[in-house]
Amino acid sequence: MLSHMVKIPTLETQRLRLRPLHKEDFEDYAALYADPEVVRHLGTGPWDRGRAWRHMVFVQGHWDFTGTGMWVVEHKETGAFLGMIGFAAPEGWPGFELAWILAPRWWGQGYATEGARAALDHAFTVLEKDRVISLIHPENRASIRVAERIGESLQGRIAHFGREMLCYGLDRKTYLRETVPEADERPAVRTAVWLI
Repeated sequence: MLSHMVKIPTLETQRLRLRPLHKEDFEDYAALYADPEVVRHLGTGPWDRGRAWRHMVFVQGHWDFTGTGMWVVEHKETGAFLGMIGFAAPEGWPGFELAWILAPRWWGQGYATEGARAALDHAFTVLEKDRVISLIHPENRASIRVAERIGESLQGRIAHFGREMLCYGLDRKTYLRETVPEADERPAVRTAVWLI
């Protein structure tokens, strides 16, 4: 039987807070996925509100069933909703995926890299995952740059939902040896209790 209280950690970096998703985030969430620029490389076209709602529920369900998932990326200083960063590994997925998606007004400022670094550190040092991947459309140069900045390297190309995707990845041993930050640079982790 599933618990009705899920402990979702909150990660903090210098500029960002990666926090649980709440139903009050729906307008921002729907606007994010309705933006043609945001979904350009997802192969789906802009989402309507119904699809955004169903996906938001999926994101929460992922935490409930696996203990991992996506966080809201919140700007610490202003409280603004920037987008989503976190993990996906539903049944049939090719690996434990780290993904990021931000609204265009926040592009080019290093937020995706900063948030993805915190999530990657969490995957290897808290969750103790052996390997993390990121699936990226070959034309998504910005996401490729983020993957490379956080230490992932191209592992190959795979067919995913009928589309060719680049599979970037990093293993825990390599991460701990080469990229683990000094203790005072690691993201702060707080655990939040989310009542459903």
